[in-house]
Amino acid sequence: MLVSKTDVGGLITYVNSEFLKISGYEEHEVLGAPHSIIRHPAMPRSVFKLLWETISKGEEVFAYVINRAKCGDHYWVFAHVTPTVNRTGKIIGFHSNRRAPSRTAVDAISPLYDAVNVIEKSHDRYGVERGLEFLLSKIAKSGLSYSEFIFSI
Repeated sequence: MLVSKTDVGGLITYVNSEFLKISGYEEHEVLGAPHSIIRHPAMPRSVFKLLWETISKGEEVFAYVINRAKCGDHYWVFAHVTPTVNRTGKIIGFHSNRRAPSRTAVDAISPLYDAVNVIEKSHDRYGVERGLEFLLSKIAKSGLSYSEFIFSI
């Protein structure tokens, strides 16, 4: 399991050894860096918008994510991201646990992510918003919520 923690601004405050092994980074290279250091360009920005909107409200989110290793290779993860709160309930950071997804799940989500990327790139100013609208409408047509959809694949 890959584990990372960030502050509220998305700067990495902790990673485990498995994170370092899979990503190819050394600890000193990632601590204090934005978590987007491992963002792969094939990963739709719309999904990250949804992720950040969800965790910023204090809710957990699950997502299939394409990450980029230091060498440029990609690796898929099934991420569970939760807010970290202090004693008063204020969000002080975020915690992410990631596992290897099944090949079936990757095969199911890849075409959807490809379609979202096309929409994001075809709308300069509002690409992320249009991509998110497309993603959520496509999922809604299946009669499922985002979370239900993620767990159904």
